Amino acid sequence: MQTDNTLRLAGKVAVVTGGSSGIGAATVRRLAAAGARVAVGYNKGTARAAALIGEIAGDGHRAMRIPMDDSAQIRDAAAAVQNEFGRADILVNSAGFTRMIAHPDLDALDDDLIDAILTANVRGPFSMIRAFAPLLRQSGDGVIVNISSIAASYGTGSNIIYGASKAALDTMSIALARVLGPEIRVVCVSPGVVNTGFVPGRTQEMMDKAAAATPLKRAVEADDVALAVMACITHLRHTTGSVITVDAGRHL
Repeated sequence: MQTDNTLRLAGKVAVVTGGSSGIGAATVRRLAAAGARVAVGYNKGTARAAALIGEIAGDGHRAMRIPMDDSAQIRDAAAAVQNEFGRADILVNSAGFTRMIAHPDLDALDDDLIDAILTANVRGPFSMIRAFAPLLRQSGDGVIVNISSIAASYGTGSNIIYGASKAALDTMSIALARVLGPEIRVVCVSPGVVNTGFVPGRTQEMMDKAAAATPLKRAVEADDVALAVMACITHLRHTTGSVITVDAGRHL
């Protein structure tokens, strides 16, 4: 039995959107440590992505601007991965967008913000999957992990449309798991409140309160979510169309 996990993903190529910070960056670190070459997707985090590539294990990694609102550039990114790496085995859709809006404040959730959230959190991941599906199929053992949220199931989260966008991502993932198998698996990882700077305006007091409300009485860290992503890729090999919850029991 193979017990050395450090080379488990040797020879594999992974693409991570939102890879320059938060959950995405933690996932990039884990993938690189496992031996994968990683295309670190970013939108505005050029310096962060470059710095991350300088820190992670292995070589052959590449920073790549992949904005979720530009399907043409997403197609160009898929072509660049094919040209530079020759393959793609893993796609992690970690990029997303939100803004803190109190749920009762319906007027603050204007059309432009709604469109921006749905574009980044629903259309963007779908565009990524559409563009990279041919490469992932060629792998024969492709896997897509979409980063969702427990807000999808409980109507919670930074604002109402954010939860709705993650519910759409969950539903989309189920449908895609059905149509992309057997060559590609599709799994969602659904965190609770994660200790990152993803939500503008979320304070440490809010984080502490959220952690205290869980049965495990602790905050979920970005690396906790990255470990779940790795499990989906390396261990849950008969899992597709499922949502894996990482929330310290907050849903209970």
